[in-house]
Amino acid sequence: MAKPIIIGNWKMNGLSEEADHIVSVLLTYAEQNQNFAPTVICPPFTQLYHIRKHVKNTPYALGAQDCHIAEKGAYTGDISAAMLKDVGAEYVILGHSERRAEHKESNELVNKKAVAAYKSGLLPIVCIGETKEERDSNQYKDVIANQIKGSLPEHFNGLVAYEPVWAIGTGVSAKNEDIAEVILFIREKLVAQYGENGKKTPILYGGSVKPNNVKDIFAIPELGGVLVGGVSLIPEDFLQLVTIAQDFI
Repeated sequence: MAKPIIIGNWKMNGLSEEADHIVSVLLTYAEQNQNFAPTVICPPFTQLYHIRKHVKNTPYALGAQDCHIAEKGAYTGDISAAMLKDVGAEYVILGHSERRAEHKESNELVNKKAVAAYKSGLLPIVCIGETKEERDSNQYKDVIANQIKGSLPEHFNGLVAYEPVWAIGTGVSAKNEDIAEVILFIREKLVAQYGENGKKTPILYGGSVKPNNVKDIFAIPELGGVLVGGVSLIPEDFLQLVTIAQDFI
């Protein structure tokens, strides 16, 4: 696996004091280490500009957690991809299971957001994954295939993150053999949909990734990195993931 990427999704966490602490620890690590794995920080919208000032000209990249399909307009409370780009974001997470569930986001909407992100110069990280019920009823491949077909635009340049819903925030990661099976299935679908380009799309895993299990996860064939939630708020643990990733570069 070439240069696994580590993406930290803070979700709706991180007031200024906490954000400053996390960033301070990350910056100290960057001063002491060279050429570490690509690392992306995805804080809430409110912290993007503040954190950008600190991580500019460092190895860390900045990402956001969602964007609107329109570039601008009368969409109270929404944030456009162009606005994210304007404050220094390079990536944006789209279609996370929490947004699909809480905000009823469809594959079609995620697709449109991915198009908007790419047009504004952002790399979309499109999340897919099955629920426990879909896994238990052996429907997970159909669900994932439909999400790939519906959520990814015709011309896709970004990352795909496999996050089984039942493993997110539960402390229970999927079994490595199950992750490996789905990662290979996703790769097959990407190649079928995009040809040679589908072979290059990074496929990430997310779902209760921790320092004590990430080494085995990184060893899974075709895996391009991890998308993590809770551990990204504990900078010492998050940086353990970054350090372990060095062995796979």
